[in-house]
Amino acid sequence: MIISIIRTLLLYTVIIFAVRMMGKRQISELQTSELVVTLLMSNIAAIPMQNTDQSMLSGIIPIMVLLVCEIVISFAMMKKAKFRQIICGKPVVVINDGVVDQEAMKQLRISTEDLYEQIRQKDVFNLEDIEYAILETNGKMSILKKPDKEPLSAEEMGIKPQDNGMETVVVSDGEIASASMTFCGVDENWVYSIIKSEKIKLSDVFIMTCDKNKSYKIIPKERKKENA
Repeated sequence: MIISIIRTLLLYTVIIFAVRMMGKRQISELQTSELVVTLLMSNIAAIPMQNTDQSMLSGIIPIMVLLVCEIVISFAMMKKAKFRQIICGKPVVVINDGVVDQEAMKQLRISTEDLYEQIRQKDVFNLEDIEYAILETNGKMSILKKPDKEPLSAEEMGIKPQDNGMETVVVSDGEIASASMTFCGVDENWVYSIIKSEKIKLSDVFIMTCDKNKSYKIIPKERKKENA
């Protein structure tokens, strides 16, 4: 039993390392080659996990080979557009100038229900509002609304809103997030001074956010209700 646990933890670590090396993507954003490699690695890793008579190297070596192949293919796709099209395909326009391309939908085997599901996920509920819709190589749809259906921007309204930058979390569940502080130009001393001025302990902070203008928000932890 102990051997099985150790082997599982080792292979788990190897898989995590391999996935990190492949890049930061969500499952829904994986390209074809990445998805194939991910599925193969999980299947290969399961064999030595279940069969303790099999050498660990028989699982680790194929995983490393697949990882190297994926990295090489990724670099090749960056350099050669045609090679990328062969591996991943190319984006397809399914709505062109407000007209649904039925032939393209047939080739992609997309039903009308699939089309409506995709556009609803983009907060569009009427086909008449769409100028262009493009099915990307990762299966997601990009949508450009018709000009008269787009909300007015601040520029169009003649307004120049204040730029507060990106709000980032500088304290999470009582712990300072050092990496996030660089985005808003603060340091730990500033965080401690704010917490002190608010008369709250660091350990009692659930979330503290800050922007580049040093505007902050603090959400304290909820107190546990004492049993009556």
